[in-house]
Amino acid sequence: MMTKHSKETDRLRKIVEAFPSITVTVLGDLVADEFVFGEISRVSREAPVLILKHRERSVTPGGGANATNNLADLGVNVLPVGIVGDDEPGRLLVKHFRHKHIPISGVLKDKNYITVTKTRILAGMTHTARQQVVRVDREPQGSPNQHLIREVYLAARNYAHVSDALLVSDYGYGAATPPLVTALREKGKLDSLPIILDSRYRMLEYSGVTAATPNEPEVEEALGIRIGQDWSKVLSAGKELMRRLKLQSLVITRGRDGMVAFDTQHKPVDIPIFGSDQVTDVTGAGDTVIAAFTAALAAGATTEEAAQLANYAGGIVVMKRGTATVSQKELLRAIDQSPPATRSH
Repeated sequence: MMTKHSKETDRLRKIVEAFPSITVTVLGDLVADEFVFGEISRVSREAPVLILKHRERSVTPGGGANATNNLADLGVNVLPVGIVGDDEPGRLLVKHFRHKHIPISGVLKDKNYITVTKTRILAGMTHTARQQVVRVDREPQGSPNQHLIREVYLAARNYAHVSDALLVSDYGYGAATPPLVTALREKGKLDSLPIILDSRYRMLEYSGVTAATPNEPEVEEALGIRIGQDWSKVLSAGKELMRRLKLQSLVITRGRDGMVAFDTQHKPVDIPIFGSDQVTDVTGAGDTVIAAFTAALAAGATTEEAAQLANYAGGIVVMKRGTATVSQKELLRAIDQSPPATRSH
């Protein structure tokens, strides 16, 4: 006789095993995450600052490019749509996609555009942990021009027609915007295609999306409230977002408190963090969460199942340094190691 747990575990495995048969379009702000590591050699004479001996540098996909990368590593067929500049970070992002056999015809290159680049300077001794010292962001001066936006719209529309879901990764740089998503929905004839939203600053400006995966600070910011440790406030914030955005599903990620999943049919589910709460690095964890959540929904998961898989993925990725991803194999291993858990209230 199958226990409830083995049945749930079995169901989650089947969803993850279906990932290679689904296709997801990512409409997003493509970001280059640059990590520069230096070994501390001494204190400068010019100013009270550390002098770092440059040791290594890496550039990895961030923002919407990281969500794309995560989907690819989960085994999903992913079609990214966004803009890069004609510069080194842009070329490195494209090269990274090519290396993973991710189609790049939706990645538009514009010589008047600067690829959004977030440079993190890390310092440490030879055998110690690396500490982030400062972050320098390079971003385009203005929004992309109308011609580019039109190209983005056309690429997203064409890809969406052959996809099982559309992931919108809006970091505020202009490739993924509320008007663009509205146009896709109304004129693009996407019918019942699920649209899953991650918007850093303007979640409430979107309408008609299927699901969203904000973190708690984004929810507090959007609704002008403080949640803290108050479960009733988590519940009312979730209901308020569901109502205002007319969502079918919502996941609020709460750092070491795990995540809460809401949907229109069931009562909210509180999911404790997977793995350890001794987090190594949260850089890009939100991109991993939305990638796993979107892939699961596209593969036919319920909100709770998709949230459980996103929770496993998030718990694995925060134990890795830098902007990282979770593979389909790692996700399956996590499901086998510990059955999905929920907390009752």
